[in-house]
Amino acid sequence: MTQNFSDQQLKYWIENDDPWLLNEAQKLRRQWYGDQVYVRGLIEFSNYCKNDCYYCGIRCGNNMARRYRLTPQQIFDCCREGYELGFRTFVLQSGEDPFYDDDTLCRIVSGIKERHPDCAVTLSVGEKERKSYQAFFDAGADRYLLRHETADEAHYEKLHPVEMSYQNRMRCLRDLKEIGYQTGCGFMVGSPYQTVDTLWEDLQFIRRLKPQMVGIGPFIPQKDTPFGTETAGTMEMTLRLLSIIRLIHPHVLLPATTALGTIHPKGRELGILAGANVVMPNLSPVAVREKYKLYDNKICTGDEAAECRFCMQKRMESIGYQVAVNRGDFQP
Repeated sequence: MTQNFSDQQLKYWIENDDPWLLNEAQKLRRQWYGDQVYVRGLIEFSNYCKNDCYYCGIRCGNNMARRYRLTPQQIFDCCREGYELGFRTFVLQSGEDPFYDDDTLCRIVSGIKERHPDCAVTLSVGEKERKSYQAFFDAGADRYLLRHETADEAHYEKLHPVEMSYQNRMRCLRDLKEIGYQTGCGFMVGSPYQTVDTLWEDLQFIRRLKPQMVGIGPFIPQKDTPFGTETAGTMEMTLRLLSIIRLIHPHVLLPATTALGTIHPKGRELGILAGANVVMPNLSPVAVREKYKLYDNKICTGDEAAECRFCMQKRMESIGYQVAVNRGDFQP
């Protein structure tokens, strides 16, 4: 189910604050998901990446990054601790690191599912061939997050090196949907060269793809990248777009991201109030969290997993929402 609004209406909302938008987004969010906020346990298992995206702090060309990789056993240990804390979805995220070949990733996915059969596994490991996506799905992966970053090809080329392809990114998302994943796309808000027209294209792409998940967050510069001195995206625009996405795709799973919490101390709470319904506390070992530096000043790099979990619960309760202890699947 998606809602149809005119092109003029969408552009108006992108450019203007409209109290009706926020109120309607809250109403739709409660209609589909009540007062439940789904929590996902985020495990950032490698910050090696073969790509050189101009905005990303773990780009291969950043010689200042302190690299790390988690072993499969370390990942299993993170999941075990998360399970004891009530998590029933684990999000495995990394740079595009060839060290973890298909067989290794399949063993990790199947190992998590064997240990915790009542849990969902989400992968976010970048662009792969269709056969790789199929193998991960067959091993038990339920969901896949792959931000499209921008649905405007010319804009995409300004954010990425020439060896990266907009068409390939789109192919990956089509493959994921066709295989049967709960599929997530998304984009940065306020990225360099972004315009009202490129944001409109992003919204149209979401309408066409009909993803089960959409992850958006403000662009935050990382000092060791080509975009290190660019202006960050704003909380206001991010909240506005969260509300718009809830309106055009009412039952989507929509995170209030760590990046939103980074640019404002109440960013994640405000994201939920704008229509989001997912939060992702960090389960990665504390020793590596600060190294997964996609952008500067990232929050929650020193908290233990239990601190993150119960801090998030208190934050959600403070605005009248409850943390849901279940898989938190998409409601078609």
